Amino acid sequence: MTIWNLGSINADHVYAVPHIPTPGETLAATALNHGLGGKGTNMSVAAARAGARVAHLGAVGADGGWMIERLEGYGVDCTHVQRREGSSGHAIIAVDAQAENAITLWPGANREIDLDAVKQALDGAVAGDLLVTQNETNGQVEAAAQARARGLTVAYAAAPFAGEAVRAVMPHLDLLVLNEVEARQLSEALGTSMEELPVPNVVVTLGAAGCDWIETATGTRHHVDAPKVRAVDTTGAGDTFTGYLLAGLSEGLPMPRALELAARAGALKVGRHGAADAIPSREEVEAARF
Repeated sequence: MTIWNLGSINADHVYAVPHIPTPGETLAATALNHGLGGKGTNMSVAAARAGARVAHLGAVGADGGWMIERLEGYGVDCTHVQRREGSSGHAIIAVDAQAENAITLWPGANREIDLDAVKQALDGAVAGDLLVTQNETNGQVEAAAQARARGLTVAYAAAPFAGEAVRAVMPHLDLLVLNEVEARQLSEALGTSMEELPVPNVVVTLGAAGCDWIETATGTRHHVDAPKVRAVDTTGAGDTFTGYLLAGLSEGLPMPRALELAARAGALKVGRHGAADAIPSREEVEAARF
């Protein structure tokens, strides 16, 4: 089984700051690190490090060769990653002393993906495979519709949040993953509760409190606790959770077990600085003692 990920590929520029800057404030950073990131990339790396077969669908600019090499080094199939003129996507990330972050994104090549090439790539998918996408690329609805028509399980991570983007892709979804803030925003935008969404499975992540899994057919809400850890950097933790969740489901784990695995991976991630390069391996996740 393959996880196909129509996802962003970014260069992350991470600044350590005493606190998140307020409007009009000039603030000196205490450290700067460069690394691999993007919600799509993080999910692909997480799923691959969890042991899944992952094929990434996306694009980089002329400056993005090192990002493809890094992804491939983590075991991600980049055969279908497109090359574009101009710049790759990048993110300016401020991380404060409490491990909270503020992120500014430049989409670059992530919004210039050739959808005909994506469709050709998905011609190689088979029923039972899984497609995941997020709101950092173009082509989300088209890819989700094609994947659903081919019998794939379709998942969507609703970030960065935009109500219309979720509304557009929702008819094609089997699984929707979003955080507590995004869940509240979506409920307000649609005027409905999570239990009433037309998506079979909804997972709401709750940070240190764990996550809730909602089976909308019955309205049943299941809670999974997260291990207690000291957070140093929350960047990419939600993506790590989602990648591990999808990897667990792709190998046939029942949803409760896949959620527990994902929660453990996310807990390890927040104890490390960085994004994709800091995602733990399956061996580390299973060996961890919290």
